Amino acid sequence: MFAKLALGLGLIFSSVSCALAGDELPESDTVYLFSSFRNDGETGLHLAWSEDGLDWHDINEGASVLPPLVGGRLMRDPCIILGGDGRYHLVWTTGWWEDNIAIAHSDDLITWSEQTELPVMRGTVGVMNSWAPEIFYDEEDGEYLIFWSSAVPGRFPETDDRGDIRSTTGKSINHRVYYTKKKDFETYSPTALFYDGGFVSIDANILRDGERYIMFLKDETKRPEPEKNVRIAIAADPEGPWGPASPPISPDEVWVEGPTSVKIGEQFYVYYDAYMEHRMMGLRSPDLIHWEDISDKLSFPEGSRHGTVLPIDRETLERLLTAHDG
Repeated sequence: MFAKLALGLGLIFSSVSCALAGDELPESDTVYLFSSFRNDGETGLHLAWSEDGLDWHDINEGASVLPPLVGGRLMRDPCIILGGDGRYHLVWTTGWWEDNIAIAHSDDLITWSEQTELPVMRGTVGVMNSWAPEIFYDEEDGEYLIFWSSAVPGRFPETDDRGDIRSTTGKSINHRVYYTKKKDFETYSPTALFYDGGFVSIDANILRDGERYIMFLKDETKRPEPEKNVRIAIAADPEGPWGPASPPISPDEVWVEGPTSVKIGEQFYVYYDAYMEHRMMGLRSPDLIHWEDISDKLSFPEGSRHGTVLPIDRETLERLLTAHDG
């Protein structure tokens, strides 16, 4: 089984989720945009940019470029893609214990549409939260997939004693990844289970590799021994079914969350929020099998938390810098 996993991971990727939809930009014209939040997410969307994926620079002098206005009035875990319609689409977590996520759209990454609350888990009895949504454009079907993690008491009893405990209720936070899909951002399919690897899981992120799709996600197991690491699963279709999860790829003894991935040159980069260390950390690999810890080579703006990477062209970056930095 792991031989098949290694074969799948050794293939070369052609596109990313929470990144570019469609053909890749010419390498010489590509720079990278990192969308993230600060503190608890109360200030909204923060942006940074990089030429090499290592040195990241604040946009708007580190101030928010978009305040949160819906749901729980937070903007955590922001994910931006360039969709098949040529527009940018942003989704985010609106609060700690909400039954919704949020979405907004832009033609230029500067002016954003009205923020819309998506009640993706409303009506689900006992649902505790809706965390870390990401959006992925399925070029084959022309549909957008939005996926996130929620804990619903009573589901997946085999791992009910493995997650964190919510202190205010004493209930186990037993996450799995759910999703909805749409073509027009008006009509959404019913919420359904997206990924169940047999463990408490959050923060899914997808890379496309030709005919295969790779999911990076966090093993959120807390008990009896904590995992809190990044693992990988493979599918032939972005809606699954997903194969077994790999062993952890993130460093031992470091609790991480929010993996996001991008290909730069011949290397694949995975960044994650080492939230107990109060810093961004990362890995890179030429084949998704052999990983180099690049955490000491990274320079993110202070306070950057759980975000996603979007390849953009230099003209788009210059417009952003002009709009926000003068």
